[in-house]
Amino acid sequence: MTAESEIRRSFGGQAKSCDSLGSPFTARLCRLAASHLDRSTAVGEHILNWPGEPSANGDALALRLAGALHALVLAGHDERLAAVYPPHESSDEDLWAAVSSAFESHEALILERLSSAPQTNEVRRSGILLPGFLTLSQLLGKPLVLSEIGSSAGLNLQWDRYGYDLGGLAWGDASSGVLIAPQWEGAPPPAADIRIEERRGCDLNPLDASSPADRLRLLSYIWADQTDRIERTRAALSLAAANPPPVTRADAVGWLAARLESSYPGAIHVIYHSIVWQYLPVDARAEGERLISEAGARATSEAPLAHLQMEADDRRDGASVTLQVWPGGESRELGRADFHGRWIKWAGWASG
Repeated sequence: MTAESEIRRSFGGQAKSCDSLGSPFTARLCRLAASHLDRSTAVGEHILNWPGEPSANGDALALRLAGALHALVLAGHDERLAAVYPPHESSDEDLWAAVSSAFESHEALILERLSSAPQTNEVRRSGILLPGFLTLSQLLGKPLVLSEIGSSAGLNLQWDRYGYDLGGLAWGDASSGVLIAPQWEGAPPPAADIRIEERRGCDLNPLDASSPADRLRLLSYIWADQTDRIERTRAALSLAAANPPPVTRADAVGWLAARLESSYPGAIHVIYHSIVWQYLPVDARAEGERLISEAGARATSEAPLAHLQMEADDRRDGASVTLQVWPGGESRELGRADFHGRWIKWAGWASG
């Protein structure tokens, strides 16, 4: 069993992350939990007896709790809690009193939600990935075959259905209801034509954009004071419900091995993922990298392979956006980006 002090520290650590990512309300909720959680309820007892790794790099316990509480508000199940959630103002005392009451009134639901990992599908990451796809199209001049690992509801598998402003470069469908315009630093990405020949994704627990329960689950993990993210995700879910992206229930390594068995002459096969790789077990990451490397060794100029990633590394200034292309295996860091896609420091392929 994890030490109680470590569990409380994990809530404090998540509060710092929420502050840095622009969610003062969720930061306040996490700090209150760190200092006020006790064993007087079954929920408090369960959290303080957490058997696993509670931090954001493990079980993300604080985000599990925040998502469970937000789900109660979004579903209209707890008026007292909704009254102290954004856009309403509240004291720390009133907020924690409402949370404590929810622990008792909705014990079964909260305990059930604590049993599963948070699931997100941050749409603004498409604004970080698209410059990579534009770069590939400019470099190789071929249509794309898309293979996304960790697709969730497939919202970043349908990135070509959105509208964008990327450092002054307008791209996509401005009338889609989803406009993505990250704060941009650097030259704009290449204004290349993109053709998509095929798209597929995988997830251990794919979500159905047309399912009210799945929509609620996805929206509940968006922080309650970030209404722009909530509305953008709702719009993207509506697009996905009307034309569902093809997402298969599968583990990343097995699915990747199957996808890499095929060659796509005349197209670029792009393996891509965003803030997913770190959550795979170490052995699975190593196997995935081996599979991609071996497929890269088989790639030809007629059937190239690319690996586009937006993932955390050992630096603190956001995530690294990297692109590797075969044949040849040349790799570049295209830029650095905010984990939620709010900004990008673009360097591009030529900078390498």
